[in-house]
Amino acid sequence: MEIQQLSLPGNLIESDYQDLLKKLSAAHSQLENTKAEKEQEILDYFTMWVHQIKIPISALHLILQDEDREVTEEMREQLFKIDQYVELILQYVRLASTSTDYHFQKVDLDAMIRESLKKYASVFIRKRLSVHYDGIDQRIVTDSKWLSFVLEQIVSNALKYTKEGAISIYLEENAVVIEDTGIGIRPEDIPRVAERNFTGFTGREHKSASGIGLYLSKQILTKLEHQIKIESEPKKGTKVSIVFDDKQMTTE
Repeated sequence: MEIQQLSLPGNLIESDYQDLLKKLSAAHSQLENTKAEKEQEILDYFTMWVHQIKIPISALHLILQDEDREVTEEMREQLFKIDQYVELILQYVRLASTSTDYHFQKVDLDAMIRESLKKYASVFIRKRLSVHYDGIDQRIVTDSKWLSFVLEQIVSNALKYTKEGAISIYLEENAVVIEDTGIGIRPEDIPRVAERNFTGFTGREHKSASGIGLYLSKQILTKLEHQIKIESEPKKGTKVSIVFDDKQMTTE
């Protein structure tokens, strides 16, 4: 029952009780407003921080163009990682914000995948890994910005844990599949790999693992009404599928 719908108090006790309810309701409303303001303040701060940190990163990229080639490549690799971590922070904060909205439209899946592969082209070359992708004639109803972020996270993970072989991307029924020939995941870890901060055996072996990328990916896909499916075998590789609903797929 809403506070405004309370009947007139019949005695002093009921009057005091209703006064207490009104005060609690007012306090709750104030708390919710304060929480929303604090959330927006944090989002604004991290957004500003991300934009500020990208300025020196861009400057370093320019400086490195004139440096020694061997040193330059190593520094570029580290700068690329910094860019990724900055993007993770921004998306983590945005995902938690109640003000985050999603823009659903038909997007070209092939163009999105090619853009993700282009972003990681230097990593493929540096690690001498092949990429098998023949193109996908498929359009998806989704939010292109958020789905692109997920694709990049999955490709990034595949690159991180694959030392030799190849990464393949293809369409399998209603799913885009990113398959690698990397170190794989233990069967007991698979149900938990998308939990926040869970890294499992892979994380213990590779200290750079944080688990945040897959956690964010699963949260985003849930909001987009897509699904994530992971199949893996230790020392043989991992197969990550982004599964779409029939109504989300179209070739038009």
